[in-house]
Amino acid sequence: MIINIHAKAAFKYERTGVEEYAYQLIKHLAMADEARKHTFFLYTPRVGRSDLYLPRNFIVKKMYSPFFWTRGVFSLKMLLSSADVLFMPTNFLPIFYPKKNVVTIHGLEFEHYPEMYPNDLLSYLKSSTKRTVSSASKIIAVSQETRNDLIKFYNADAKKITVVRHGVNPQIAYHHKYPPIDEKYILFVGRLEKKKNVRNIVKAFDALKEKYKIPHKLVLVGKPGFGYHEIEDEINSSLNKQNIIRTGYISHEEKESFFKYADVFVFPPFYQGFGMPVLEAQLRQVPVVTSNIPSITEIADGGTLQVDPASAEQLAEKIYAVISDKNTRNHLIERGLENVKKYSWFKCAKETLDILTS
Repeated sequence: MIINIHAKAAFKYERTGVEEYAYQLIKHLAMADEARKHTFFLYTPRVGRSDLYLPRNFIVKKMYSPFFWTRGVFSLKMLLSSADVLFMPTNFLPIFYPKKNVVTIHGLEFEHYPEMYPNDLLSYLKSSTKRTVSSASKIIAVSQETRNDLIKFYNADAKKITVVRHGVNPQIAYHHKYPPIDEKYILFVGRLEKKKNVRNIVKAFDALKEKYKIPHKLVLVGKPGFGYHEIEDEINSSLNKQNIIRTGYISHEEKESFFKYADVFVFPPFYQGFGMPVLEAQLRQVPVVTSNIPSITEIADGGTLQVDPASAEQLAEKIYAVISDKNTRNHLIERGLENVKKYSWFKCAKETLDILTS
C-alpha cells in the first residue's frame, strides 16, 4: 500500500503540540514491524534540522514553495498522486485530495473560546474544519472530548471517527547534574497564549507569595502566542516579576532539566484537545496541578489536582497543597507514574496505521 503523509510539521525543529505529534507518529511508524509492507511518501517544503531516522520505505519528498504550500504545490501533487490513501496529521485537507484520506483533529478550542483567536484565523479555522469534517473519509480524534465536540459542532458522522490518544514523549538520556536555576520553582510548559491561561498562573503565583511567602520562582517555558501582550502586562504589573522567568523556546534537553527539578507542574488551560504536557510531567515524576476540564480529566485519570481554570485562588491553593504536603506530593507522583503506562507512541502509531490501511 502507498501512503502519502503531509509531513511538514514533523520536520520543524522547534516543535510544539501538533508538530510533536507528527514527529513522534512518523518516528514510531518507521519503527513498527507492521509498516514494513507499505511505502510512505513524506511531503514537506523543507527538512531542516531533523533527527528522524527513516528506513527505505519512508521516502521524503521535498517540494519548496514560498507561500500557500498546502493549498498550492502539495494540493496539486495530491491531485496527480496514485497513492492509496492520504494522511493529514493536522486539522485540514488540501484543496485536492484522494477519495481515501484520514485526518487527525486535535481539538476545537476555537469553538469554545472564539475570543481567544484573531478574527481572520478564527474564520479560517471554522470554515476549514467544517470542510474537513464533511470531506474526510476517516477522522482521528485525540480524545473522547474532541470526538464529542466534532459531533456537537459539526454534526460529524460518528461512524467515521476513531479516538486514538497521543503517546507520551520518552525521557531523554541527559545528565542533569545541576538544576537549571538555583532556587525552587513552579513550572509551566506550553505556548504563552491566552487560551493556556498563563495570566491566572501569574495571579496565583502572586497570591502564593503574599499569603504563604513561598521561596519559589515561577518558570514559564514556551514561545509567545496570541494574547501574549496581556500576559506580559500581567507579569510587568506583578510585585514578584523579578521572580518570574520566561525562557522562550528551549531544546528538549533543557526541558528535561526543568522538569527534573520542578517542585510542581502547573497547566490550567481553559480548553485542551489532549494535554500532552500533563503526561510528560507525570512520567518525569513531577506532581501536576491542572484544569478540571473533560479532556484533562479523561487523560489524567485522577493523577493530578484539578481546579476551575477561571479561579486563580483555587490554583494557588492547590499548588500550595503540593508544595506543603509531602503525602499529597507522593500520592500524585505515584498515581501519575501508573497513569502514563497507558500511553505509548508505538500504540498510537499502530492504531493509526490500522486506520490508514483498513
